[in-house]
Amino acid sequence: MHVTPRARMAAALAATATGLALTAVGAPAHAATHASSTSHRHPLTQSKPRWLSNATSEGAVADGTSLHFSVLLHLRDQSGAESLAQQLSDPSSASYGKWLSTKQFRARFAPTAAQAKAVKSWLTSQGFTVDSTMPSRMLVSAHGSAATVEKVFDTQMRNYRFQGHKVHANATALSLPAATSSSVAGAIEGIVGLDQGSLLKKPADTLPGPPEGARYGVQPCSSYFGQKAATSLPQENGKTQPYAVCGYGPSQLQSAYGVAPLIKKGIDGRGITVAITDAYASPTILKDANTYAATHGQPRFRRGQFSQITPAPDGYGLIDECGGNGWYGEETLDVEAVHALAPGAKVVYVAGADCSTGLDEAWASTIDNHVADVITNSWSDSIDDPDELGQSYIDYYSEYALEAALTGITVSFSSGDSGDHTAGGTNPSAKTAEFPSDVPYVTGVGGTSLEVGKKGQWLGEYGWQSAYAPLDGSQWGAFTYSSGGGGGVSQIFSEPFYQRGVVPTSLSGRGSSAMRVVPDVSLVGDPNTGMEVGETQVFPDGTYYDTYRIGGTSLSSPLFAGVAAVAGQAAGRPIGFANPLLYSLSGSRALHDEVAPRKPVYEVRTDYVNGLDASDGLLYKLQQIDVQTSTLHDVRGYDDETGVGSPNGPTFFAAVAQRLGHGHGGPGGHGHGR
Repeated sequence: MHVTPRARMAAALAATATGLALTAVGAPAHAATHASSTSHRHPLTQSKPRWLSNATSEGAVADGTSLHFSVLLHLRDQSGAESLAQQLSDPSSASYGKWLSTKQFRARFAPTAAQAKAVKSWLTSQGFTVDSTMPSRMLVSAHGSAATVEKVFDTQMRNYRFQGHKVHANATALSLPAATSSSVAGAIEGIVGLDQGSLLKKPADTLPGPPEGARYGVQPCSSYFGQKAATSLPQENGKTQPYAVCGYGPSQLQSAYGVAPLIKKGIDGRGITVAITDAYASPTILKDANTYAATHGQPRFRRGQFSQITPAPDGYGLIDECGGNGWYGEETLDVEAVHALAPGAKVVYVAGADCSTGLDEAWASTIDNHVADVITNSWSDSIDDPDELGQSYIDYYSEYALEAALTGITVSFSSGDSGDHTAGGTNPSAKTAEFPSDVPYVTGVGGTSLEVGKKGQWLGEYGWQSAYAPLDGSQWGAFTYSSGGGGGVSQIFSEPFYQRGVVPTSLSGRGSSAMRVVPDVSLVGDPNTGMEVGETQVFPDGTYYDTYRIGGTSLSSPLFAGVAAVAGQAAGRPIGFANPLLYSLSGSRALHDEVAPRKPVYEVRTDYVNGLDASDGLLYKLQQIDVQTSTLHDVRGYDDETGVGSPNGPTFFAAVAQRLGHGHGGPGGHGHGR
């Protein structure tokens, strides 16, 4: 499987203390501070990083070191905002789809101008320099010396060696000075960025060039599912098995998910804007995307249809720690996947300055500035542990996701590529979903294995959970679990209103103990039934554009964004927060309800031994699709492997349009859509 930068980003986040680290004003912290009594100060709960016990101290941060951080402010009327989000997104509500404008959201729920002014004045009075304020006033960024940070927050800033990286963090719990006014202390929800390793940021005059090349989806492989039989290789279950797909192209995906007939009618996402957030920015992205589109007989981006929001050339950091130009492939996949299913939609790429705090802030600013109607995010923190993430980090994502839900923005996150994290059921104690795909106001997108026929028709779709058997002489060896779409029960969030009555209690739990379950919806993610993409890469014989097959839920999320864009145009307006709509369609013909295959389904995957060409020979593996050793299973109805299912072509788009009140036909009735 091609390892996407989403996985590398997760590793980098772990190496930088899981990205943004927030601390909340609340009950007294359990850690003592270093300098003075905190009895009259305003304590910040959960403010001592929990990973410090696994790190090695390497001394104090120099007093004159400049530290950048942000202050997160509380929403006004949090419960009122949540109640209104339910009303606006519930298809059975009279208020459905009447999203707030950004101006209305700020006037009703965002921190007031007076609160933001007071916080900025307080920061300045403490010796900090205020750098910027988000338009919604929810986030105020500032910087100051380490000595000032230590004095104001009553802590020590120290360097640490953590998972092979040098990072810095506050060594003790934080608090605000006793003299801080109640209005300021009451407005502050968290402090962002003091323990996320910003010392590692090294300004880059230019980003790295194209990444090193690799080739996946190589011959022998099939043009469509089951096309080419592996007659020269051992049989399995008494049958010759087919070679895996070389990589589906845009027309195959358009046909399989029912977008093709709508595109012929001019319903191609036109009028809808999709934003993509990733780290860094490929210098060849527009040229690559247009080359890819033209090669596959698809329209190139029109003038002004594609744009980028990026830091200044010297504004990037953590290049080595984040895998730098490895993120170019992620951007390429996301842009080409969105354009494949919604060739008429505008696409805005928003680049994070790094794969840690910079990416988090790029995501939040995309919502805060209402850059797009749909935002797709092919990355995650890879964990769902509230102790590791910190409650205020969780609140940060929840707060901005709630803003998106209220203002009619669809936000999707990949659910992950490691199944339930149990290594195929062999380590149940590791079972977890992935944050932030389980935030209640985002759509967690899982992965499937997709069968597309000779004429582009949808033949079948299963949950993506893969095991491989190596070629062992004249037979296939033992199967070992490899990867799969993420899913499971959230350790953080209670069951949201839209899952009640749809998600079985055997998954969510009962009553007040019921929890959020992911994914919500699924599209193709299996790398062996994945998408062909085109990217400029560095090969031994030069730097040039080439193609390769790729998958993962890094593919599933942008494909869903493309579907959402087409559905929005078909409905006459953006679909907004999608989950209540998706769950209202559960069990109808609008969705394919994936279930596990009755008999094992296999494919033979071909790889180059050296990853580049056939000069060193070929490597063969037998893949079992939707292997049942995982604790995630696709069954009738909602399941924690594929959610409510996958879009069932024109029937799905008609059902969405009817519910939004701009009828292109009604829902297809009830059944399982297979």
